[in-house]
Amino acid sequence: MKTCTVPTQFGDLILVEEDHHITALNWGRALSEDSTDVLDEARRQLLAYDAGTLERFALPMRVHGSDFQRDVCAAMSAIPFGDTCTYGDIAKQLGVPAQAVGQACGGNPIPIIIPCHRVMGAKGLTGFSGAGGVETKVALLRHEKAGGFLI
Repeated sequence: MKTCTVPTQFGDLILVEEDHHITALNWGRALSEDSTDVLDEARRQLLAYDAGTLERFALPMRVHGSDFQRDVCAAMSAIPFGDTCTYGDIAKQLGVPAQAVGQACGGNPIPIIIPCHRVMGAKGLTGFSGAGGVETKVALLRHEKAGGFLI
């Protein structure tokens, strides 16, 4: 497992690479600062996203978990930059209950890159599992100019 820290306006982010795939993104500082082709490209893309010059990540990723977790992560990855959808929208697409989608969103191992912040509850803004909670979710949505629903 290789790691590196990426400083962003959303906090310091720890990227985790295993077997040439990004497998996690967490908040904080990495215990070791590694450099690999995959980590270096992920760092470059995160910094470009942070600067507002990248709207879609193109990285090799591996989501650990159930097939359902991977399906929800794939559905979240399909939400375009600046757009949002609801847990119910994804639930209908996958033929499962919205609550299960909410739990899978909360278990997203690669937030920001897999944009769980773009998923809302039926009545609007809901929580966020990243550092800073809902405030970080709002910051990400505003960064993507998807925060108009907040006004």
